Amino acid sequence: MFQPKTQVTLVEGSTFCVSGTNGDITPHHSDGLFVHDTRVLSKWQLRVDGAEVEPLSHIPAEPFEARFIGRLPARPGNFEPTLIVERHRMIGTGLREDITIHNHGQEPAGVDVALHVEADFADLFEVKERRPPRALDVDSSADQGGLTLALRSGGEGQERSLRVAARGARTVPGALLFQAIVPAGGAWHVTVEARPSVAGSELTQSFPLETPLEQAEPARRMRDWRDQVADIAVENTVLSLSLETSLRDLGALRISDPAHPEDDVVAAGAPWFMALFGRDSLLTSAMLMPFAPRLAMGTLRTLARLQGTEENPMSEEQPGRILHEVRLGTDASLALGGERVYYGSIDSTPLFVTLVGMALRWGVPPSELLPLKPAVDAAVAWLGRYGDLDGDGFVEYRRTSDRGLLNQGWKDSGDSMVHRDGRLAAPPIALAEVQGYAYAAMLAAADLEEVLVGNASAAAELRARAARLQERFHEAFWMPDEGFYALALDADKAQLRSVASNVGHCLWTGIIPDETAGTVVERLLAPDMFTGFGIRTLSSHARRFNPVSYHNGSVWPHDTMLGASGMARYGYKDAAMTVVEGLLDALESFRGRLPELFCGFDRAHQPAPVPYPTSCSPQAWAAAVPFEMLRTAIGLEVDVVRGRCHVEPTPPVIGSVGLTELPVGRDLANVRADTAQCVIDGLPDEVEPAVRRAS
Repeated sequence: MFQPKTQVTLVEGSTFCVSGTNGDITPHHSDGLFVHDTRVLSKWQLRVDGAEVEPLSHIPAEPFEARFIGRLPARPGNFEPTLIVERHRMIGTGLREDITIHNHGQEPAGVDVALHVEADFADLFEVKERRPPRALDVDSSADQGGLTLALRSGGEGQERSLRVAARGARTVPGALLFQAIVPAGGAWHVTVEARPSVAGSELTQSFPLETPLEQAEPARRMRDWRDQVADIAVENTVLSLSLETSLRDLGALRISDPAHPEDDVVAAGAPWFMALFGRDSLLTSAMLMPFAPRLAMGTLRTLARLQGTEENPMSEEQPGRILHEVRLGTDASLALGGERVYYGSIDSTPLFVTLVGMALRWGVPPSELLPLKPAVDAAVAWLGRYGDLDGDGFVEYRRTSDRGLLNQGWKDSGDSMVHRDGRLAAPPIALAEVQGYAYAAMLAAADLEEVLVGNASAAAELRARAARLQERFHEAFWMPDEGFYALALDADKAQLRSVASNVGHCLWTGIIPDETAGTVVERLLAPDMFTGFGIRTLSSHARRFNPVSYHNGSVWPHDTMLGASGMARYGYKDAAMTVVEGLLDALESFRGRLPELFCGFDRAHQPAPVPYPTSCSPQAWAAAVPFEMLRTAIGLEVDVVRGRCHVEPTPPVIGSVGLTELPVGRDLANVRADTAQCVIDGLPDEVEPAVRRAS
């Protein structure tokens, strides 16, 4: 039996499919077709004359479409295999597979074809965490038209079923059977559809047989997405390839509430995070803001609609709080907090306010932002009332139920909050980067008060609060002996004196005083932090450092890039480009698609980045990184509120750059830059370009 060495993941909205490289979905693995957080296909195995297809290649066309090429054993009387199998798979609300057997032999080949199908309707969390499966009542029936597999034990509204059908198939329980004669030099073809139903209603098919593939809904959605994003041309071939790959991946990761289809958000990543995550969607939208502001607005409106309104200790909902994640599986009790919407995130709320302010600066019309003002006010109120647990002015977290996350920042694994000696920190915990997010949120809220409602006094008070937080942050978090800021403060207000990447986010938000920024930049680029490909999450000098851990020594591209952007913000452009060049080399190694994370081995010992075994790919904020790399490289900054736009010549490693129809307010700007000069036109009249020439 041929064992696929890697998995292939296809994505379209919240639907995803994980299979082997020959296209088979294998039971008792993490394989499957997942729809609405439920595995609706747990087995999908093609056999020809009882033989498994040997994989030769898999060729992705779009994130939702791939071709699997394989061969069958040699026929009697032949020295070499002559039958080639092509499986053209497309996923959307379900799955369509066009199966073709090509006969390169000299005589017709008679074949018995079987497609074995099972559906266990396991919840996503059961599969992801390898939990013992629940005993579910699944009916399986065969009729002349196909197979029907149905979950009968789901509660009201949670019924799931799957219809698998193909013309000309003979059906037996668990399989579709075909007999065919494949002519010499010819081919045999069949199309199989897997059509899920939710709550008794069959989902609209994404790839109906009567519709040309280019007119199918996923293809249309991808074209619409491309039309939203500014056209980008980059001389650096690695960055150019990665931007195109990221554009496709982000387009496929988009999801929306059926009641508000105009508001796209991005799912966090495949395969296990194909849902709305507050933090992930906000940071992804922030990195894409210059190129695709409509995504940011869809994210903000969606999160505002789901903003907390009451206190619920189980789900950790609180008035004004922005959610952590939304799940749609058959059993909500398996999700965090035992609810479909879980709010246990300490950073989603300040990041929400920060993104609204960013949208204002990049020119989203005030009339579009004004409806978000109540949500901003509620979020700012949450920071003071619920975010500050003890009144010390810092935003901190402590979960309200053991059903929630122990750690509620972006490093949410249970062992990520560590003292230098390896001890785990006791909550409540005040994270360094969260103070930066809160600082940026207050400054953003101040701009919104002034521009949206003309409240100068409220704006002044918010800026004063931000200044006090910046001062308090430096006093409490600064470690003079390290020339760096502490990872966090624990329940006793003791510093977690670990040197960690979180502080790079503090550069990105601007909370670090100018006087200490240089030493922070230098420390982030020291050999114990910078691998040559990215910035480690935890210093290699730390007691708990492990280059193959999730958060204690690995490299997360989005985390690294936010640190690099922060370096550039403070004027350390050369340092920022050192990091960007490391990420470019990582991009080349990963063939243009950055994973969620990779291992934190030093480049001197491992000349290529080592993949992390269970990293998500595609993953939203990793896919956004190439866009932030480009923005940082050309120094692009727009502040419509203050009438400023800044751009500068490109570093030699990037080469020439062209941006066409870059959204700035209601206008579309064009940018042309190379290593010697840059030109920008099409800005709104009230925005003055500041173009720096090469020195």
